[in-house]
Amino acid sequence: WNSVEKIEKSKNSQLAREIEVALPKELDREKQINLVREYVKENFVKVGMCADIALHDKNDGNPHCHILLTMRPLNEDKTWGAKSKKEYILDRNGEKVKLKNGNYKTRKINTIDWNEQDKAEEWRKSWADITNKYLEENSIQEKVDHRSYQRQGIEQIPTIHLGVSATQMEKKGIATEKGELNRAIRKSNRLIKEIRAQIGNLKEWIAGLLAAWETAPRKPQPPKSPNLAN
Repeated sequence: WNSVEKIEKSKNSQLAREIEVALPKELDREKQINLVREYVKENFVKVGMCADIALHDKNDGNPHCHILLTMRPLNEDKTWGAKSKKEYILDRNGEKVKLKNGNYKTRKINTIDWNEQDKAEEWRKSWADITNKYLEENSIQEKVDHRSYQRQGIEQIPTIHLGVSATQMEKKGIATEKGELNRAIRKSNRLIKEIRAQIGNLKEWIAGLLAAWETAPRKPQPPKSPNLAN
């Protein structure tokens, strides 16, 4: 990281990118470390990044890992590569466009695609895929999914992340704002689940009525669906 600070000359340079991942509690420590290392090698080291990983586990049910990544690729000769390069803008005749101050018109071209927005989705999906591979290899049925409930088609409200401070307070019996919100969300999700079950039962009952009407001797009108009060 001292080398990173030396190569970045601009006062507002970004020195690193941090990614934080939640580790599956079902895996032991050795497998958690192997999981993180495989993920880091496949997604970051392979394309030229250096990765600094730190696992945190305070036995509070929240084992996780911080991954600190370099913003520049590291070349084989141990020098830092460029984040971007300048490219001359050419006119219709293929000639460089000259500005009034005598310089030629240029544009900045990124040499790496690590800052593209779709990379976040790619890295999230890769974490889910590799984690599920480890869970399956260890005969663990639980799976993780990087997509939101909405994208998965699950009618459920997601809870929010408590964080270390709120988690410790909740364990001591001290109610926190985040904790109260999660309890309200869980209560709402139970209610949603009950309503969906009632709707399912209602649909089955109506389908049974219609099926009975189809096989019964013809009547002037089919049975009416129950109203909301019923």
